[in-house]
Amino acid sequence: MARQVRAEQTRATIITAAAELFDRQGYESTSLSDIVEHARVTKGALYFHFAAKEDLAHAILELQSATSRRLARDTELRGHTSLEALMRLTFCIARMSAEDPVLRAGLRLATGGTRPRPPLSHPFTEWLDIVTARLLGAVKEADVHPDVDIDVVAHSLVCFFVGTRVVGRSRESVARQPRRTAEMWQLLIRGLVPVTRRARYLSLAARLEREIVPV
Repeated sequence: MARQVRAEQTRATIITAAAELFDRQGYESTSLSDIVEHARVTKGALYFHFAAKEDLAHAILELQSATSRRLARDTELRGHTSLEALMRLTFCIARMSAEDPVLRAGLRLATGGTRPRPPLSHPFTEWLDIVTARLLGAVKEADVHPDVDIDVVAHSLVCFFVGTRVVGRSRESVARQPRRTAEMWQLLIRGLVPVTRRARYLSLAARLEREIVPV
């Protein structure tokens, strides 16, 4: 049992080290030797868990997917409206990305053309599915105008959220992401939410920016 725990800890250490390097200098510019040195493990330990760099990339995308699905499930189970659940999810991801190199590396891998192995979906496909489901719920709850094109809005929201994080990575601290997420929602709420419900969600966006967001 102790040996299994150590093996799991070593695997996690290697993944974190790889994620930090992928995020900092890119996938193509990172070698397995770089990861061994950064993780402070032997080459034998790395090859015991991962036969190639592609295996590490896939492991990071798997962890990113599991986190996104867990957060989406948790927000859904908390009894929030569909729109609030979606807003909380984006703020959670923005804040967690500031602390978690795996989430940051997952985004860089996804935007850099790394494709996950089946049956794992591409992160953007997964996010589109989550956003679409929440927007459909928000329309039913009268929090979003009934005449909006859900597919267009979902695509635009994912592009907005991903693009903000990608641009921000090279221009400002990742800690700035909650502010950018709030700015995104201020624009979207004014375009999507009926006037009678707009104040509630604008206030929520401001509050979520300030606080550590529980799902």
